[in-house]
Amino acid sequence: MPAQSHAVAPSSIQLGLRENWRQFLLLVLINAFVGGMVGLERTVVPLIGSEEFKIASTTIVVSFIVSFGVVKAVANLVSGHFADVYGRKHMLVLGWLIGLPVPFMIGWGPSWGWVIAANALLGVNQGFAWSMTVIMKVDLVGPKSRGLAVGLNEFAGYLSVGLTAFLTGYIAERYGLRPEPFYLGIGYAALGLILSTLLVRDTRRHVALEVSRHASAGPAVGFWEIFRRASFGDRNLFAASQAGLVNNLNDGMSWGIFPLFFASFGLGVERIGILKAIYPAVWGVLQTATGPLSDRWGRKGLIAAGMWVQAGALFLTAVTHRFGWWLLASVLLGLGTAMVYPTLIASVSDSSHPLWRARSLSVYRFWRDLGYAIGALSAGVIADLFGAAWAIIAIGALTFASGAVVAAVMTEHRQ
Repeated sequence: MPAQSHAVAPSSIQLGLRENWRQFLLLVLINAFVGGMVGLERTVVPLIGSEEFKIASTTIVVSFIVSFGVVKAVANLVSGHFADVYGRKHMLVLGWLIGLPVPFMIGWGPSWGWVIAANALLGVNQGFAWSMTVIMKVDLVGPKSRGLAVGLNEFAGYLSVGLTAFLTGYIAERYGLRPEPFYLGIGYAALGLILSTLLVRDTRRHVALEVSRHASAGPAVGFWEIFRRASFGDRNLFAASQAGLVNNLNDGMSWGIFPLFFASFGLGVERIGILKAIYPAVWGVLQTATGPLSDRWGRKGLIAAGMWVQAGALFLTAVTHRFGWWLLASVLLGLGTAMVYPTLIASVSDSSHPLWRARSLSVYRFWRDLGYAIGALSAGVIADLFGAAWAIIAIGALTFASGAVVAAVMTEHRQ
């Protein structure tokens, strides 16, 4: 049996952002460090593969994203179950312990295999640590502010991704691709582990309080039934899962292909870093608006429109060859992703009973982050066969189609 009790939580426990603002802000800060660990790689790692290790094949260069995506997807899948059994805080701390070696392995590893292995560890770090910050914030605020909670969480994470992508490009331009950019990661991992261990409190009693107020306790639901519902058995959960997969599919493509695509036109590392920073920075900042807007306007419209904005941005990137147009496309890609990302998590939370919400979110995040691997691998193969521009166009077309699926299948859920 999970350690989480169905009993009513103590009267000292309350739901709401105002009531839990100290723990909420602490988790926002910790997720900024989680995001920074991914930001370490957005600009420089593909260039390390092509320039330092002299790897000619795009498919092999993006293999580090494949290892990251597959492992993160599996870590997401089990994190919700483990969080119910062992507690949210324990999984958060474990995620940081596993992430500690990552900057050392990438910054000083003697072969590309070290980079791939480091990204497997990074996948576990992200699957456990980022998942727990999302789940714990949703636990704290209750059902009325989920979009706001997720928006603030993803704001912190992806703004940090963008800032770190810029900083690593700036540092690499001046000091080289390795190891100096990865000093940042050592600081992120140390601070994340210390704060998570000493200051974070578990949120399972908040879940117990929400369960006590829920209209229906509902029957016990096993893991495979939750997996079936979140994958294809429930129309809203299916629509969210496929959109999440395609969203991260195009993100995985941009992570691996964009630096190589921009470099092929003679762009330097620092300017590539600017382009790689703008996209997640816009995505991160605007989630503070799109998350709460989804609480008011509903989820479906923001998700479908956001996927279409992303598709337009990818087409613009592929057909233009100037920094200014690429900068505009990066802004649009960030806008579209901000419309989609927190709204999808809130939509999955809407459609899940509090007793199995953590596991449902884990299944959604499994499919979503599997997109990293699928996007990087498919884009690498297309780029090797037809060129990087065609890889970007193909992923853009798939992104547009995914938005159409959301528009046709998803229904609105109101509190």
